[in-house]
Amino acid sequence: MIQEILKEKTRQVARSRERLPLAKLENRLGGLPPTRDFHAALGHRPLAIIAEIKRRSPSRGWIWRGGDPREIASMYQRGGAAAISVLTEERFFGGHPEFIPQARELVTLPLLRKDFILDPYEIYETRLLGADALLLIAGFLQGARLARMIELAFHLGLQPLVEVHDAQELERALDAGATIIGINNRDLRSLRTDIRRTLELAPLVPPSVRLVSESGIRSRHELELLMQAGVRAFLVGSALMEAQDPVEKLLELRGSGEGAG
Repeated sequence: MIQEILKEKTRQVARSRERLPLAKLENRLGGLPPTRDFHAALGHRPLAIIAEIKRRSPSRGWIWRGGDPREIASMYQRGGAAAISVLTEERFFGGHPEFIPQARELVTLPLLRKDFILDPYEIYETRLLGADALLLIAGFLQGARLARMIELAFHLGLQPLVEVHDAQELERALDAGATIIGINNRDLRSLRTDIRRTLELAPLVPPSVRLVSESGIRSRHELELLMQAGVRAFLVGSALMEAQDPVEKLLELRGSGEGAG
């Protein structure tokens, strides 16, 4: 499945380059408004939830077929999310790059582009779309490539959230200059989730680096277990998209003491 996704991404980038060559894409970045501070948004509160607009996933199928991503983004802001993650991968996750500018129209929260980003072209594209941060998966960016992608993101004013799955990837990400680490609780082979992965790796993350726990978080109890390990930021997608009322689910996850602000 992963190899199929990566092959599709390579084809998509090639098509995008044909439609809009890199030189023209770079020219369009001039005059864009400054990005919103994703890094700071994760540190402004004792518990920060990155709420995700996620229409489908390979493991669960379709979660949300219709509706307007702007409506979901607005609900997430009302529910007190610290930031919003927008899945833009089309074939396997039902996303679309245009969901980012659509969400940006209605919310003031920082927006994270979540995709399988493999090529520097996509970082320029991410900036043009209006995102403030982007996901970089350490396991797919080998050698010095990860450091170059992180450096380019910072150069363009974007905050990279570098995703890792084990201690080796975590060490590589830190050496490459990551300032926000996401520990993915999902096994990319079996697609199962287990928050113990975050519990095992969290002690290896320096206090100066923002730490995000990703995937498989569905209850306040799980958040509290992770908070006891020092985690303060969480990326939550399916649990919110499946909820009858995403605002209420966000408030439940955040706890009554957090309020709706």
